[in-house]
Amino acid sequence: MTTSNPGHASKRQGTSPAVLVLEDGRTFRGRAYGAVGETFGEAVFNTGMTGYQETLTDPSYHRQVVVMTAPHIGNTGVNDEDDESRKIWVAGFVVRDPARVPSNWRSRRSLDEELVKQGIVGISGIDTRALTRHLRERGAMRVGIFSGEALAGDATLLARVMEAPEMKGADLSAEVATTEAYVVEAIGKKKFTVAALDLGIKGMTPHRMAERGIEVHVLPATATVEDVYAVNPDGVFLSNGPGDPATADLTVIKDVLERRTPLFGICFGNQLLGRALGFGTYKLKYGHRGINQPVQDRTTGKVEVTAHNHGFAVEAPLDKVSDTPYGRAEVSHVCLNDNVVEGLQLLDQPAFSVQYHPEAAAGPHDAAYLFDRFVSLMEGQRA
Repeated sequence: MTTSNPGHASKRQGTSPAVLVLEDGRTFRGRAYGAVGETFGEAVFNTGMTGYQETLTDPSYHRQVVVMTAPHIGNTGVNDEDDESRKIWVAGFVVRDPARVPSNWRSRRSLDEELVKQGIVGISGIDTRALTRHLRERGAMRVGIFSGEALAGDATLLARVMEAPEMKGADLSAEVATTEAYVVEAIGKKKFTVAALDLGIKGMTPHRMAERGIEVHVLPATATVEDVYAVNPDGVFLSNGPGDPATADLTVIKDVLERRTPLFGICFGNQLLGRALGFGTYKLKYGHRGINQPVQDRTTGKVEVTAHNHGFAVEAPLDKVSDTPYGRAEVSHVCLNDNVVEGLQLLDQPAFSVQYHPEAAAGPHDAAYLFDRFVSLMEGQRA
């Protein structure tokens, strides 16, 4: 939760002292990076070496303070093409060594300038490796970043962090989703129509479908069953998004499954499909965030390097096929680091999901085939 005061979060002060305070009392002192002020959220770490602009503008990071494990951030500045949404969504940003001068032919301004412009409070010059190890050992937790006038009440900083809401139980999709439906036209000849529920969708996702001849109707997170079928969809897509999946309304998803409309979900959408099928979800100790997560597609045996951003996961058996109200289901993908469920598929109707991001604007693109799999489901249903 960002609560930076525009009055003192309006200019860049790279030499201004700043402090990061975790809810267990550990603190890290550094320098203000981006806006000066205060911010609160859940401390998480991202292992990507590239793609910080896509990370910052990913709505799934709403109310999270992101720690970048790569030491040098901001080298390529900020451009006007790579944003995944209309704004930066992270609650705060933590880096070790920010670039002094950005260098890239597409760069329009420095990352620091963009953070200031959008009022994102950050901190630099701290040992992000030590912070990451701490979060791995203790788990993701609430955190506050303070700089400028916000440091005046140093003795009460921890108490203020403890007042911030936790991610467990947070219902956030409607806060980041579009409020009005819009259409992303198919590129080339239109082959299919898809209704995409915006739970925190990234801009590249409907583009990947449009590349395959799909006209995508992006609908608000609050869309009803009537809204979905008003566009006469050949398929339904469930996007990524922030928050606890246990808070979500599953009515639309269950209705889609009952109608046997081809369905594809990613990230938050995977968790919602899992819950609709009767599986539980749980909060991971520190989650998967980055663009280097190894996942095995159990239907083919292929191992993919994938882009992730999730703090919750589906609790489903890896060793057997499960019976659900909508037919048999099985775990289709699994993380090779920790055996976390990374995908589900129904065996008796056209529905599947993955826990990661196949659109992967910053790379890698190993999982792009999943959009083709979705097309195949719609082709099969039409036939």
